[in-house]
Amino acid sequence: MAVEKHSLELLERNQLVITGVTHVDNYDEVEIFLQTKLGALIVRGEGLSISELNLESGKIIVNGTINQLNYSESQSKKGKGLLQKLLK
Repeated sequence: MAVEKHSLELLERNQLVITGVTHVDNYDEVEIFLQTKLGALIVRGEGLSISELNLESGKIIVNGTINQLNYSESQSKKGKGLLQKLLK
């Protein structure tokens, strides 16, 4: 798989072009959870849809109103809960 460098390009908060995507874990109209070369990325908004997805090139295009972009070093939601339990 020839995944290029990771980048984000947000156009008018209505279209988001992301490169360096390695996997899409889950998505619906309000949240897209995906993996990038630099960690997990959560895209939140309204009326979200994926108009292009090519994991070979690592590119995804998201349309809709983009309200929030959030990076996480965690590769899964479950691992974070386990870590919190161990630290208590």
